[in-house]
Amino acid sequence: MKVTMTVNGRPMSAETEGRTLLSSFLRDGLGLTGTHVGCDTTQCGACTVHVDGEPVKSCTVLAQDVAGKSVTTIEGMANKDGSLSVIQQAFQDHHGLQCGFCTPGMVMISAALLNEKPNPTEEEVRHYLKGNICRCTGYHNIVKAVMAAAGADSRKLAAE
Repeated sequence: MKVTMTVNGRPMSAETEGRTLLSSFLRDGLGLTGTHVGCDTTQCGACTVHVDGEPVKSCTVLAQDVAGKSVTTIEGMANKDGSLSVIQQAFQDHHGLQCGFCTPGMVMISAALLNEKPNPTEEEVRHYLKGNICRCTGYHNIVKAVMAAAGADSRKLAAE
């Protein structure tokens, strides 16, 4: 079957089987490999993308169920000029990454949080990140990065 959706602001289509997960469709069908797959069970959050502005763990959603919707992946998070978004820059500046495997999902969930609640408390950030696992950093610098992005300015954090 042919599945069409808007990905990072551009209409995209690919042939796929009805049982194809959104994560596989993005990676294998569209060549957008920034979305990582760590568990296939919604436990780790590495595959988080935004579907119509809401964070979704793409390893448990069928691509066909997202047909016609708008999807933002980590590749769509940069500013129009190619520079890093506020949240991406904060992750870099505050070393909110180590091995980098969880980073796309962490950036996506953090951007969703800051779009929903621009000035969260540290406790709120930690609570929102509970569905995303990092096995390297201990979360301290990730939380610092999110807090720094919240205080950076009022620029839009995600290209929705």
